[in-house]
Amino acid sequence: MRLPAQRPPRLGSVISVFGAYTPLRDFFLALGLAAFIVEAWAFIDAITRPSQAFVATGKQTKPLWLIILGVAAVIGLAGAAYGVGPTSILPVAAFVAAAVYLADVRPKVKDFRNGSGSSSGPYGPW
Repeated sequence: MRLPAQRPPRLGSVISVFGAYTPLRDFFLALGLAAFIVEAWAFIDAITRPSQAFVATGKQTKPLWLIILGVAAVIGLAGAAYGVGPTSILPVAAFVAAAVYLADVRPKVKDFRNGSGSSSGPYGPW
């Protein structure tokens, strides 16, 4: 029984075998993991906020934001797990969605107070 002849490795595969791109690959992996953490944080934060806060502040609805941020977190997890570079369009779009939520929506929704029966004025309780 004869073994199949192996071709010599190409230059690109030799470089990757010797680890010439390891620091850059590790940097992008760390960047992808950091992006996933931000996306997961935005998703978990959106879950904890009341539904009325989204509508009252004029920032779409809670189910829409949960869908957007859930998809962003899944894309971020897949990008980090499978080593998709953060320069691909889907991981970048997922991070932008989480960043928009954290920078624009979260401050407004966080300050929302349920207006049921409070007797407080602009400077505290009366």
